[in-house]
Amino acid sequence: MTSAAVLGTGIMGAAMARNLCRAGIEVRVWNRTRAKAEPLEAAGARVADDPADAVRGADLVLTVLHDSAATLSAMSAAGPGLAAGTVWLQCTTAGIEGLPPLAGFAREHGLLFVDAPVLGTRAPAEAGQLTVLAAGPEAARGPAAPALDAVGARTVWVGEEPGAATRLKLVCNSWVLALTHGTAEALALAAGLGVDPQDFLDTIEGGPLDNGYLRAKSAAIRSGELDPSFSVDTAVKDARLIVAAGEAAGVRLDVAEAGAERLRRTSELGRGGQDMAASYWASFPPPAAG
Repeated sequence: MTSAAVLGTGIMGAAMARNLCRAGIEVRVWNRTRAKAEPLEAAGARVADDPADAVRGADLVLTVLHDSAATLSAMSAAGPGLAAGTVWLQCTTAGIEGLPPLAGFAREHGLLFVDAPVLGTRAPAEAGQLTVLAAGPEAARGPAAPALDAVGARTVWVGEEPGAATRLKLVCNSWVLALTHGTAEALALAAGLGVDPQDFLDTIEGGPLDNGYLRAKSAAIRSGELDPSFSVDTAVKDARLIVAAGEAAGVRLDVAEAGAERLRRTSELGRGGQDMAASYWASFPPPAAG
């Protein structure tokens, strides 16, 4: 593989595109807001005017867009530039209901479709240390390997049929969101009870209740430095997909449902673009108007 098109250059897509460039792959990028893609020119990528221009002649297409609908829209626009046999790494968290239309589009256009959501946020994405969860045909694995090696520390192949990786991603994200909300609520309760949060952190340090994620999100909350590794609004979308997947499977997810509501309130507080650790502020009454 020598060339790749990246559709979607937000936090994750931009980092992945830069790592593809570093790996010596010719990269073309497209984003609905062109200004978000233009900084990638400094890394060696070419900014395309439209999705069809981005994918024309590419060996591989990688999509990292907000949701299934945005992905299908972009790929439909890319249609005139797509060639049969092109590998499509679909990295958007699309959900159980959102994935089949994408797999159907791939079949219609003769694409080698790989369901490939990723685990990791801004820092591992920038370092090329993501974990890629992948499900797709054997024929796609060799051609996709250079791109997978460029963006991730490892690829976990979980099957050949699309959907297996998406299901695993929803399970993993349910755990990520539970940890985030647990951290936020513990610190909020400490504030409400007049407990120094450092005393809480010192008490569990080094024991089975301690973990690096707690430390990272606690630091973000306490410092107020909430540049998004994973934004509240994106977490709202993923939380809803998790709840919907549970409902479809007949599994009651009380914590996930409450977490989705908590994130919705956080977004209503004007914190939708901040890191999801901002759910801390959903524990308190909103500031009085005026």
